Amino acid sequence: MTANGDRPDTITRDDIEAKFREIKGDIDTTATEAKSMALTVAAVVGVVVVIGAFWFGSRRGKKKTTIVEVRRF
Repeated sequence: MTANGDRPDTITRDDIEAKFREIKGDIDTTATEAKSMALTVAAVVGVVVVIGAFWFGSRRGKKKTTIVEVRRF
């Protein structure tokens, strides 16, 4: 920066690289947080699907149960 606090006249390669590193760090942090949240959501959805399949399967089994009656004469 200049002595009076204004912005510098030129932007150097080092300035750009430093800013990219800063942005990349923020992106990596956000991605890690989102990944852990996505894994949690996926696990909950998986459990709900398995429980739902079991529940609907047991209901269907009760509805279509064949009753065989044996009679002796």
